[in-house]
Amino acid sequence: MRNKLNYLIGVSLKRKMKTKWFLIANIILAILIVGVINIDSVINFFGGDFNEKQKIYIIDNTNETYNLFENQLLTYEISLNGSESESSYEITAYEDGVDEVKELISEEGNEIALIFDTDEDNLLKATVISDGYIDTIDYQLIVSAINSAKTVLALNNLQITEEEYNQIYSSANIERVILDETKTGEDEDMNTIMSTVFPVVILPFFMLTIFLVQMIGAEVNDEKTTKGMEIIISNVSPKTHFSAKVIAGNIFVLSQGALLLIFSIVGLLIRRLSGGSNIINGVGDEVSSVISDIMNSSIGSQLIYIIPLTLLLMILTFVSYSLLAGILASMTTTIEDFQQLQTPIMIISLIGYYLSMMAGLFKGAIIIRVLSYIPLISAILSPSLLVLGQIGVIDVILSIMITIGFNYLLIKYGLKIYKVGILNYSSSGLWKKMFKAIKSKENQ
Repeated sequence: MRNKLNYLIGVSLKRKMKTKWFLIANIILAILIVGVINIDSVINFFGGDFNEKQKIYIIDNTNETYNLFENQLLTYEISLNGSESESSYEITAYEDGVDEVKELISEEGNEIALIFDTDEDNLLKATVISDGYIDTIDYQLIVSAINSAKTVLALNNLQITEEEYNQIYSSANIERVILDETKTGEDEDMNTIMSTVFPVVILPFFMLTIFLVQMIGAEVNDEKTTKGMEIIISNVSPKTHFSAKVIAGNIFVLSQGALLLIFSIVGLLIRRLSGGSNIINGVGDEVSSVISDIMNSSIGSQLIYIIPLTLLLMILTFVSYSLLAGILASMTTTIEDFQQLQTPIMIISLIGYYLSMMAGLFKGAIIIRVLSYIPLISAILSPSLLVLGQIGVIDVILSIMITIGFNYLLIKYGLKIYKVGILNYSSSGLWKKMFKAIKSKENQ
């Protein structure tokens, strides 16, 4: 029995992994993942330059706005990046006239010109000149800096002292007090970070579950369509065949997930070795800051058990999806029939993914806690809620136990459905066959 099981697993894996399609698909995935991680270097190779500073020529007819604008633009840029870094703008005073600067910009193409003039009604008039469209972020920063410079000019005209000026523009002294001693300010910031970061991390899991369901369904239907199923079942039991499909499917998706992780690590190593630039200034510092915040918060010390529990729950959920896909596929004879049955599974998985994205909005809600126990979506939802502190480790362990129980029921009762449906080639009355199989299972 074991030899037959191993043989079927090997045949199934060979059909999936020892193919040109698998090799080509993973080569394309590797190129895409490494390319996206190093997108700035790729574009630089083809002539782009993310490190090139945006040139801004200024004609200051007010004789007092140039320095104010430069300081305010730097202030807004630091505020946007979250840290002090080298400015991405090169500001130059232009001594010639408007016609000359227009001709210069028309020739060079990517430069921007600002003309500051006095305005009797509004104190300052600014003209922004470019050859084409200006990037939205650049334009917003420039407009904000111009308005701030105009505000400073107005304050100066009112003869406000430097001390009064600093009092007006200095940040308020804000003290954050949390009465619950088990919670910290750092953990409070993690709610925003993890509600956006975590869904991205679990996206590969979501995609692999979809791929797993479709793959098992396609393989079972292919064997039934080619009548190979009769030959297989005449030599091995439906239980062995069912087990082989589930084990091979899970080995395949876990291997594919490991390959995706390896591709990402290779991309990061290439980026580190090549000294890739930041597409948006400060991104590297921001990522480092997020990682530092995670490790310095209470979550950092919890990762030692959060990661193993999450991986265990994900593997058990992979098993759930593969069992369910095999059971449903056994009752169908074509891919079209299987797609009808797999649609509810995909909707459930999609709901779980979106709930994990919006987990921060359900703080304290009983419904989200209950949903974290439900098999098929618990692997997506529970880790997110655990990181956000909305559920505890006990809840995750309970989700694992429920998933194990769910898998046990799928194996115990689903196998009987599988035995009935695996040699059934009728495509009519699909749902009737399902209920009939369940009824026959109950009578056994």
